[in-house]
Amino acid sequence: MAQQPDTVTRILDTAEVLFAERGFAETSLRNITSKAKVNLAAVNYHFGSKKALIQAVFARYLDPFTVRFHAALDELEARHEGGVIPLEELLETMARSVLEVPAERHSLKVFMRLLGLAYSQAQGHLRRYIQEQYGSVFTRFTELVRQATPELPDAERFWRLHFMLGTVIFTLSGLDALRDIAEKDYGEHVSVRDLVRRLRPVVVAAMNAPLPEPAPVQREAG
Repeated sequence: MAQQPDTVTRILDTAEVLFAERGFAETSLRNITSKAKVNLAAVNYHFGSKKALIQAVFARYLDPFTVRFHAALDELEARHEGGVIPLEELLETMARSVLEVPAERHSLKVFMRLLGLAYSQAQGHLRRYIQEQYGSVFTRFTELVRQATPELPDAERFWRLHFMLGTVIFTLSGLDALRDIAEKDYGEHVSVRDLVRRLRPVVVAAMNAPLPEPAPVQREAG
């Protein structure tokens, strides 16, 4: 007989799916305990609060992701011997690291939806937690991108990175629907890696696009 997951795993499995489907505010601890078939005392005992449970859900993905991404960046820096790493290699490395962790947990769509929530619904405690626990790897990546795109002003680079991440998150979180459309309308069977291969030149081109024209100066009415 297959072994049943322990209480902590059951709570986390249920919480991450419900958070990804409904959002943080709309998912109550009662929703989670009912679906996980545990009592509220178990959640309080293992996590202490809903905030701590949200953080634990992110930690299941971001802990292994951070380890892998740091290691992958170490390899890149060693290969380039302190020189500037091309933007395409940086983005490919990030994409590969993003894909490897959910591949172990069989839930890329959930992971991407959670990342989307971290941008759109992140409460103060979650922003602080992610910055304190995982800020170093994102700061490191951003600095390498800065070196690869010296022609971009810092503010422009900030916006382009967030446009790029938004594109990736939206695309991969809607993966099932996009694959259905591709198969029904175009007869294509698309794997995740096929999608990343197609997405890569788009985001690289976006990062390398010409700077926008300055906004026209508005003259005050005399």
